[in-house]
Parts: sequence; C-alpha cells; structure tokens
Amino acid sequence: MIIVLLGPPGSGKGTQAALICKKFGFFHFSTGNILRKKVKKKTKIGKEIELIINAGKLISDKIIIQIVNSKITEKLDHYKGFLFDGFPRNLDQAKALDNLLNKHSQSLTNVIQLYVDNEEVLKRLQKRKLEEKRQDDNEDVLKSRLKVYLNETKPLLDFYQKENKLNKINGMQTINDVNNKINDLILSLKSTW
Repeated sequence: MIIVLLGPPGSGKGTQAALICKKFGFFHFSTGNILRKKVKKKTKIGKEIELIINAGKLISDKIIIQIVNSKITEKLDHYKGFLFDGFPRNLDQAKALDNLLNKHSQSLTNVIQLYVDNEEVLKRLQKRKLEEKRQDDNEDVLKSRLKVYLNETKPLLDFYQKENKLNKINGMQTINDVNNKINDLILSLKSTW
C-alpha cells in the first residue's frame, strides 16, 4: 500500500505519519526529516538545501525526485507499505512519483489531505517553534511556506480528486480523532494491498 499524506506545514502530518507507520508497518518517507538530516550533515547539497528552506522556498523537483527514487529502491521490499509525508508537492512531482512507482510495479493507493485553516496552522507553528526551536519556523518563512504550499498544492489536489484517490480529513480535531479516521480509511483500503 502506498499512501500520500498532504497538508500545510503544522497540519499534524508528521504526528499522524508516525502513528500510521507504527500501526501498519509502513516506511515513513518524510521529505522534511530527510532534508533536515542532509542539512545537519553540512554536505554541499545540505548547505544548498538549508539556504532554500530558510528562505521559505521549496527544494527543486530534481533533488527531491532523486531522493525519492533512492528511498523507494532501498526500502520498498522491506515494508508493508510506504507513507509519503510532504511529497509530492506539485503536479510534476506527482507524475514523477507515478513513473517511479511504475518502474517498481507499484501504484499509488490513496492520498489523504489533512485540512487545517491558516489561522490554526500559524498558531500551531508558533507553538512548534518554541518547543522544537526549528529555524524554518519564523513567521515570515511560515507565511511564505503557506503561500507556496497553497499555490503549488491546489492543482495537485484537483489532480488526485479527478483520479478518485483523494480523501479529506479535518485536521483540526484531536490527534486521536484524526488518527482514528485515517486508520478507518486505511483499513477500508486494505483489500487493495
């Protein structure tokens, strides 16, 4: 089973992804975590990524797709499923993902969108900044990331809606309520794995 989890920064994707992967034995492909690890290692690409992230912009499709291809090749046969958290972010990435999965005789099972309004997102991200001290959580960067997310993701959501693969879940509920809805959805899709 291959699932994409979409939502703006601060929507709870990381929290939900961890719960889902633990319950179902999926590999958690977190674009954000992978990019932050590369930044922490201070490699040439890590330094380039850091500049882009701190400016509130998205990493190029080329870099992301290389990373995705590497992880699919490395991990696909070792897990019951894959959960993409923060990827794809645009139509080109979605089409590239389909192509990568096809090369491995796989296809995307479903897309889950966590809906959280902008006011709530900003409130959550300000709280996260205080708790986690993440450099990419300052207010200007956050507003830029939200704007980029909304502009880039709208066509992506329309694309998955037309393919009948999009399920929207209200991410403003409690963590447990959101997780229960996601678990129910995954169990209803189980016959497709």
